[in-house]
Amino acid sequence: MVANAVLVTVVLLLALGFWLMGELKFLIPYKGLLLREYGKFIGGYLAALSVNLFAATFAFNRKFFLKDTGRKLSHLDKQLHVGETDLPRPKLDEEAD
Repeated sequence: MVANAVLVTVVLLLALGFWLMGELKFLIPYKGLLLREYGKFIGGYLAALSVNLFAATFAFNRKFFLKDTGRKLSHLDKQLHVGETDLPRPKLDEEAD
């Protein structure tokens, strides 16, 4: 789930970056000045944006792709405790003799 959230975050950041490169072509002559003067602020903004996008995609994945997981796991837990399962019992060392 974390890998999916990272993948979606990277794709969204790349799409935003390519879109901004197309829209901000008029700033190309000032690239050196902007990076020298405002590079730390731009980097901080990109870091905060990526963390927020990751958190949003992670929350979206948990909300919509893990429906009823708790109910399903509790049902499996009840089956294992009651013994109504088709899983073979693990062999202990004493039983192997």
